[in-house]
This record gives sequence, C-alpha cells and structure tokens, in this order.
Amino acid sequence: MGGDFGPQVTVPASLACLRKNPDLNLIMVGDETVLGNLLSQALLEFKGRISIQHASQVVEMDETPQKALKNKKDSSMRVAINLVQEGKADACVSAGNTGALMATARFVLKMIPGIERPAIISTLPSIFGHTHMLDLGANVDSSAEHLYQFAIMGEEVVKAVENIDRPRIGLLNIGEEDMKGNEQVKAAAKLLENSGLNYIGYVEGNSINAGSVKVDLIVTDGFVGNVALKSIEGAAKMIGVKLKATFGKNIFTKLAGLLAYPVLKLFKQSIDPRLYNGASFIGLRGLVIKSHGGADALAFETAIHLAEVEVAQGVIRKISEKLEKTLAQKVDA
Repeated sequence: MGGDFGPQVTVPASLACLRKNPDLNLIMVGDETVLGNLLSQALLEFKGRISIQHASQVVEMDETPQKALKNKKDSSMRVAINLVQEGKADACVSAGNTGALMATARFVLKMIPGIERPAIISTLPSIFGHTHMLDLGANVDSSAEHLYQFAIMGEEVVKAVENIDRPRIGLLNIGEEDMKGNEQVKAAAKLLENSGLNYIGYVEGNSINAGSVKVDLIVTDGFVGNVALKSIEGAAKMIGVKLKATFGKNIFTKLAGLLAYPVLKLFKQSIDPRLYNGASFIGLRGLVIKSHGGADALAFETAIHLAEVEVAQGVIRKISEKLEKTLAQKVDA
C-alpha cells in the first residue's frame, strides 16, 4: 500500500513477476477490499500462488518511525514484516516510508548476532556495468567497526547476487593515498586489511560510477552514502533535462535529436534507474527489500526480483555463517 502510487504499481508489478517465475508465491498485504478489486482475475489465474492478507492501516510517507511503531501496529508494512518474522513469508518488499520500514523491521526481526547496526545496500550503474554500495542512509554515524561489519555483510550480498567468489571491496575516501581520510576511515581500513576480504583499498567518489578500476562493493557510512546517492540521482536528472532542452532549441537541433534518438535510447536504457531499484536492509534476521517510493511497475518488479534472488541464495543464512566464523577467528586471535 506504500510508495507514491500504492497498489496501482505494486499489483501489476507483482503479477508480472508471477508470470515470469512459476515458483514464486506472493502475499499481498493491505486493504483487502482495494486489493480484492484489483486482483479479482489474478486470484483465479494464479490460484494458490497469490493471496491477500488484510491490514487496516497504512503508514504515510511523512510519518515518523516512532509514530508508525506506536500507532500503526496493523499497517500493511508491520503486517508484512510480521509475516517474515513468523516464517510465513521469506521476504518483505515495500515501497513505503524508509525510516518507518527500517525501524519496524529492526524492532520485529531483531539483529543478526554480532551485528550492531543494519545497513542499506543497493546497486548503482558504472562504466563496468554496475557496483554495489552501502550504507545508503540507515546510519548517520558509523564507527570503524560498523564499517567493517558493513563490508562483511555486503560481501555476502554481492557474492549471492552477482555470483562472484571474491568481490573487490573498496572503502570510500577523499583520496586513494594512505595518509588521507578521517580517523574513522583509517581505522576501518586497518580492520579491512586484516579481514581476509578482497579489500583493494581506498576509492574516491568517482569510483562509484566511473573509476579507473572495477570495484564490486563500496563501503561508507550512511551519511556520506546517502549524500552520494542523491547527488548521483540529481546529476542524472540534470543531464536528462539539459539534453532535452539542447535538442529542442531550434529546427537544426531537433533534426540532430532525431538522428541521435536510437543512440540516446540505448544510452537511457543502459542507465535506467528502474533496472537498479531495490535496496536490501541487511544485518536483520529476516529479508526486507526497500523499493524507491516513486517506483513504477517495472521498477517495483525489479525490487521483487531482487528479493527472489536473495531468498534463493540464502543471503541471511550466509551472513550469519560468515559472522559466526569471523567472530570465532577474533576469539582465537
């Protein structure tokens, strides 16, 4: 029921996923009257594979996490996360209020033992295809130990989603030289150097989209990560607006635009944000995927597919096993 468009987006996206994956089963959580009207045909077409779980409340996009936790115990968001906690669902996918979703997920699902804070990880386009980055906003302040934990969790996500045995991990910094960075980043670098992870050192902001070397996972704190993410989104929007304005200036630029249209279309498809939608809340004892609130059906479909992959690959179990092994090594040391 969340996001800017609610069931008008989530329902068609869900049906598209059901058609593509015959092994997928979905529980649609929300107002059963609204959902029932939209799913009347689908309940027959996908009999046994789709069901409705009623929830009488909706968390508004501007509600505080505290208010949502206290006053919206029967919200679609809370009910969906409860289903994960109860083992009735393998994952929750929501386009709702990010802060409320994170607070509710942390309250209901609890943290994986050994992890102090959850993190948000997502995929971003780059000249090498794409890269993964965390934390994108769950934590404003993060210690070196937190960054180390983010790297451990992020590695398991990238291994599962990309089928890479040893993802290349970089630590976001203001320069690649050892002497640069604040004390938090320098301390995190020392932990990563001795972690056994495939840590390649510091990477700068340009490495997110266009660095000189391929990096599979970029680690940073939530404040820096969120600012970087929003800056990338803003730059992409500006480029689109500027290109449209430039090609529309006069008859000659319009003709040039017509000639360039096939190339521009391919370019747009290669960096289409809808194909990168879906951020994982990791560190929790359950799988929660956050879709962008303004997602359309294709973008929400991408988020559902991400959940399918992470469930199939057992990401939560692998993070727990990795942490157990890492903590045991620390004790032995």
